[in-house]
Amino acid sequence: MNENICPVCEEELEWTGKYHCSACDENYIKVGFCPDCDAELEKLQACGAANYFCNSCNELKSKSRIRFEFQPE
Repeated sequence: MNENICPVCEEELEWTGKYHCSACDENYIKVGFCPDCDAELEKLQACGAANYFCNSCNELKSKSRIRFEFQPE
């Protein structure tokens, strides 16, 4: 089951170096929000692993708790 769904038409987004909806012909970015304070998270990526940091809470957040949203590029 793919979690990358277009917020407009609910079709599956393709990864082409960015998220793209063929049906809407629109590109999207995937943005994570803190589960505790709802602030936008900073993505930290190193050695193939991605971590998410909340500047408001000043701590790392578990990827399983993050609310992701696709926003137009």
